[in-house]
Order: sequence, then C-alpha cells, then structure tokens
Amino acid sequence: MVFFTWLQGLLLLFQTGLLLPVGYLVLLTFAAWKAAGRKRRVEQGKSRSKFLILIPAHNEEKLLPVLLRNLADLDYPADHFSVHVIADNCTDQTALVAQQMGAVVHQRTDLEKRGKGYALQWALDKLLKTSNDDAVVILDADSVVSTNFLAAADFYLTQGSRVLQAYYTVRSPLGSGPESIRYIALAGLHYLRPLGRMVLGGSAGLKGNGMIFATDLLRRFPWSASVTEDIEQHMKLLLAGERVIFVPDAVVQGQMPDNLSRSKSQHDRWESGRVEMARRYVPHLARKFWLSLLKRDLRGSVLYLDALVEHVIPPFSILALFAGLDLLAAVLLFAGSALGFLPGGSPLLLWLGRTNLILSAGVAGGMAFYVFSGLQMVKAPREIYRAFIFVPLFVLWKVKQVLGVYLGHSQQEWVRTTRNEG
Repeated sequence: MVFFTWLQGLLLLFQTGLLLPVGYLVLLTFAAWKAAGRKRRVEQGKSRSKFLILIPAHNEEKLLPVLLRNLADLDYPADHFSVHVIADNCTDQTALVAQQMGAVVHQRTDLEKRGKGYALQWALDKLLKTSNDDAVVILDADSVVSTNFLAAADFYLTQGSRVLQAYYTVRSPLGSGPESIRYIALAGLHYLRPLGRMVLGGSAGLKGNGMIFATDLLRRFPWSASVTEDIEQHMKLLLAGERVIFVPDAVVQGQMPDNLSRSKSQHDRWESGRVEMARRYVPHLARKFWLSLLKRDLRGSVLYLDALVEHVIPPFSILALFAGLDLLAAVLLFAGSALGFLPGGSPLLLWLGRTNLILSAGVAGGMAFYVFSGLQMVKAPREIYRAFIFVPLFVLWKVKQVLGVYLGHSQQEWVRTTRNEG
C-alpha cells in the first residue's frame, strides 16, 4: 500500500507540473475568445503607407511566380508598394523569372554565408540606405497572401503600430496528413496564441513569414543572420521595449511539406534554434521581468513574463504525449483500486486516486479546449478534423525530433526544406 501511495503522490507532482503550461494555454485561449468577440474592422480606401515587399528566394523558379501573380492582385494602390526578390545562391532561373514578372531582382552569391537570415541581412543593409518606404514586408517565396494584406497592415501602421505579424498558415490544409496536422498546430500557435497575447498585453512574436516592420525600426535593429533569425529579431525588439502586434485580418499561406521526411530539416532547424534562443535570452527576459516588478511596471512585467513562458514551455506535441501518459496512468491506478486489483482501503490512497483522475482529465480537457478553440477561430474546414487520426503518429515523430535536438543528433545549419512542387 505504501508503494502505491508514493506512486500516486509522484503522479500528483507530475500533474502539477503539467498544469502550469496547460493553464497558460487555457488562459491564452480565454483571452483569444475575448479578442475574437471584439475583432477590429479594417478600414479600406485610405491607403497611406508605402511598402517594400522583400522575398528571399533560393531556387524557387516554380513557386515564386505564384506569389508574384498574387501580389499583382492585391487590393492596394500599385504605386504604394514595390516587390524585391533576393535570388540567393540560385542555380536555376529564379532571377530571370522574377525579372520577367516585374520584380526588382537582387542576386547574391555567397556559399559560406548561406540561408534566409544572411540573404535578408545583405539585402536590407543595401536597400534601407536609400529606401523612402514606410514599412518593409518579408514574405517567403512559396507563399500567397490575402488580397487585403497591405490594406490591413496599413491600417495598423497608421494607428501607431511599428512591428506587425500576419496570420501565417498552411496553403493546402487538406492536401495530406502532415499538412493537415500542421494546419491544426498553426491555428493554435500562429492565431490563437498571438490573439490572446494582444488581450493580455504580450507580444505576438515573429513567425518568419508575413512580417511587417516600420522602416526606421529595421535601421535601428539590423537583421539577424542566425538559423532562427525571426526569433532573434523578436528578442532584440522586445528587450528594447518594442511589441509585435498581431494582424488577424492579414493572412499569409505557405507551402508545407506533404510528408514527414520532407519536413525533417525544417523541424530540426526550428527546434535547435528554439533551444539556442532559450539559452541565450531566457536570462535576459527573467532579468527584465524582475526589474519591471521592482518598478511596479505592470505592462513590462506581463510583456517579459509572457515571452519568458513562451521560451520555456515544451512543444505542444511533448505536452500531448505527457498528458496521454498521465491520463492512462491515472485511469489504470484508479480502476485497479476500484476493482480490487490494487490496494484501495486507505482513505489517502482513495483520495489520491480520485485527485489524479480529476487532474489528468483537467489537463487533457484544457489541451482539447485549446486545440478545438483554435480551429473554431480560424473557421477550419470540417474535413480537417479527419486529420486527428494522424495525431499519435505525428506526436511520436515530433518527440523523436525534439530528442534528437536535445541529444545533439540533429543538424544545426540551414538546409532548404524540400517543397511540394509537383
């Protein structure tokens, strides 16, 4: 009996640890629902901002034309934006295709400094010296944007915002199981969480695609060339007191790998970069949070605490695995005691069993509330719910990827993600 009492006590401690990150997600979910009920309407017809749209492209001759045609159809005055393509270390016809379709092309060849971060750093350093544009938009070459993209960005910029993040989602959510799972994940990560943060006073974060910056801000804070340049840029801005504003009306849809093997390099890059950014910036964020508390600065405290939590919270797949194991253990222990297979006479043991069961159900329920709320908010197609049959496989695959990063078995450098170009 003593053994099972200790076992259920340890399970209770494990559940308490799970309740903290899950409670954070539930808080963001309630805040996001509040924001969804008071959605701001973007006024059109008053275009004031001029945009420089910057597209880093490495061997994108097949997908880039789709984006360039898409940008030509934007509901925004053509003389208020220009499109620039960085043909970065290309060995195909990317530069020629972009030039033929009217984009300003910047060709870069540097086999030592490879990747999106270096390409953006190089181009921005050159362009911002003479640019008269009000803002810079950064888009991936395999994307398309909503026709109101610049109009929505203009609205927020004229309201005083200086850094914006659009809703970045999947271009073909019903194309394959992995694409559907990614769509489900991004509904929470790229829509629900930023929306909730806007209510609580946090920063939406930068997602790598669909980012908009006031030009003077990029002059003050040069672009990072790290593997996860978006996260590092966000940290630099955040520590300087700048807050990224989420623009839910502006949508950017990106091409995602249609199988897990194709997305391995991308996931490795994200996770390894996330770990490195946490190591580098968590101490700074903790210090900023503490100083804000001492100064009784509520805005700063919330801003830095939220960013700190976002760095240390485990990936959702890891939480899902832990929650599943927790629920299984709680049910087995409780059922074993109730059916007489395990000792159940002690009042303490019975109380622990019931408490374990209630907490495990609460954790699982909180996570389900977060996931399905995200899908409701983005008005996900009904067919997307079929993808939940792939969730166990994806969770196991993701856990393997994360463990590979922590054990140092995954690549750290930039590798182009294999695209669906057929």
